[in-house]
Amino acid sequence: MLLTIVALLVSYFIGSIPTAYIFGRVLKGIDIRKVGSGNVGATNALRVLGKVPGVIVLILDILKGFLVVFFLGNYFVDKPVLLQTQNMRIAMGLFCICGHNWTVFLQFKGGKGIATTFGVLLGLSLKVPGLNSVIGLLILVWFIVFCIFRIVSLASICSAVFFPVFSVLFRLPLTFISLSLLLFIFVIIRHKENLRRIIQGKEPRLYFKKTTN
Repeated sequence: MLLTIVALLVSYFIGSIPTAYIFGRVLKGIDIRKVGSGNVGATNALRVLGKVPGVIVLILDILKGFLVVFFLGNYFVDKPVLLQTQNMRIAMGLFCICGHNWTVFLQFKGGKGIATTFGVLLGLSLKVPGLNSVIGLLILVWFIVFCIFRIVSLASICSAVFFPVFSVLFRLPLTFISLSLLLFIFVIIRHKENLRRIIQGKEPRLYFKKTTN
């Protein structure tokens, strides 16, 4: 019981590391929650801090999920924990995502969780046959929607919608179909305001413009 609690708490605190906020403070001395969209995530970091810091934040947020599920998971699954191997990894991944979305370091106000969720799924895909194919299709959906509309939130929402669909089509275990539904709910909850702006036609679009001297 104690090891299970420790594993979940460590996963939460790793997920809670507010990379976009830290980069904003270190690079520009700003509170990223008060500029741009106000979101503590890679997209807002890209808009506010620039391409390179934004990409680094994206990679670090992905790594949070991947490291928790794969490396930290490898450590704890061999210990006397309450949950079975895959369920333990899933629980740790969910706690990591919750840490990113509701970080204890910023009064439980965090990011949208897309990058960290992607990292969690990458980590799980190394242990679950078929999940890598589902992830590949989700990336494709995200890329197509983004290229058409240039709206990051819409691309993320569409990928979340298709996650349970692809999970069923590829006959993933029931545990992972349930996980896909839960993550879909997470994404919708975190994107409520984005959905409202999308419907109103006010959601910002993201374009990559070349900078001139």
